[in-house]
Amino acid sequence: MNENSNKIKLKIITHEKVVYEDNIDELYVKTLDGALGILPNHIPVVCALDIGVTRAVKNGETTNITTMAGVLQFGSNEATILTDIAELGDDIDLARANAAKERAEARLKSQKDKDDILRAQFALAKAIARISAKEKHL
Repeated sequence: MNENSNKIKLKIITHEKVVYEDNIDELYVKTLDGALGILPNHIPVVCALDIGVTRAVKNGETTNITTMAGVLQFGSNEATILTDIAELGDDIDLARANAAKERAEARLKSQKDKDDILRAQFALAKAIARISAKEKHL
């Protein structure tokens, strides 16, 4: 059990590095089944994450992190997110994210092949998550 039962030890990990690690008060994620909020002493849970913004709240301050799918495991006030891509909101280049969104939208309109449409939708979802994480940080 985490020493402090009023905190959640959160760690967000990609294949390359630990993107975020801290003791937080609240955790909000986007799962494949919808939004999920976790407070200290929540029941154990394992769930698949969707592309979206993970919010870590500590002392009233929110840190936004894009998580591009993955898995959340929570138990004994320890939360671990394993994902291929994660970015802190303040590290995101908003102009670049907006340009990626525009490119994805243009590709989506011009595609006829099912696989190309799915790739364009995936690129659009990632761009929107990045924009949301950055804008919530501003």
